[in-house]
Amino acid sequence: MAKLILSMDGLVLKEIGLTKERTSIGRKPHNDIQIDNLAISGEHAVIVTILNDSFLEDLNSTNGTYVNGQPVKKHFLQNNDVIELGKYRLKYLNESATGAAAADFEKTMVLRPGALARPPEAAPPAATRTAADTHAGMPGLATQAGPSTQAGAASAPPTPPTFAPAAPAAAAPATTPSMVPPTQPAPVAQSGIGVIQILNGASAGRELELVKTLTTLGKPGTQVAVITRRPHGYFITHVEGAQFPVVNGKTLDAQAHALADHDVIEIAGVKMEFFLRT
Repeated sequence: MAKLILSMDGLVLKEIGLTKERTSIGRKPHNDIQIDNLAISGEHAVIVTILNDSFLEDLNSTNGTYVNGQPVKKHFLQNNDVIELGKYRLKYLNESATGAAAADFEKTMVLRPGALARPPEAAPPAATRTAADTHAGMPGLATQAGPSTQAGAASAPPTPPTFAPAAPAAAAPATTPSMVPPTQPAPVAQSGIGVIQILNGASAGRELELVKTLTTLGKPGTQVAVITRRPHGYFITHVEGAQFPVVNGKTLDAQAHALADHDVIEIAGVKMEFFLRT
């Protein structure tokens, strides 16, 4: 389990285990890690921990957040990184990290029409679309992070990648089955691959298979969430922005939320449906 060692002037003050998916740092008492010092903002920074990986984000603090002497806004934490908040130090220790690449956290790009390839079957006919399909524009994004690539510091966003059609799972049959209609019984999570289908905007009908461990969705600087693929299902977690994801009309909190077949997700003004493809 990842942990932080809090110290000041070389004196160790406490050890904090990163047991929550979202750990807040700041001067105010409600923070998970409270540092009562005027150099620390009321809500200074947050650490989002997903599986074995942790991401640090500065929350527009007055005096900034530094990692290994460099100012950061977002940073993929690596073992032995030192977070600097004024005179305080938080050393990040995680020897068991799988090491999803730092670039994968920063690679959030605006999804334009045609960026996602349509599946082999035809897009859903217009008659089956919802009223949300009439909305213009598609400000969302989607990019997937590999499960275990060596991480590097993410002080600057890499060159945005181009999307290719998602590769089918190794055990998938030669012919991809059609999407299960909403009226059909939901398949068991372990027996299918998760898929998101865009419901509104110019990219309505486009699909993305969630075959990677992490899939990032949203709009940088506005709202970003991560869908994680776990052995017992798919979970969505808020990562960035004042607005939290909405699932089936209900606004989520900071904790991970399990996705069910045919859940409708709204992120950064983009509506999409999550479903399982067997």
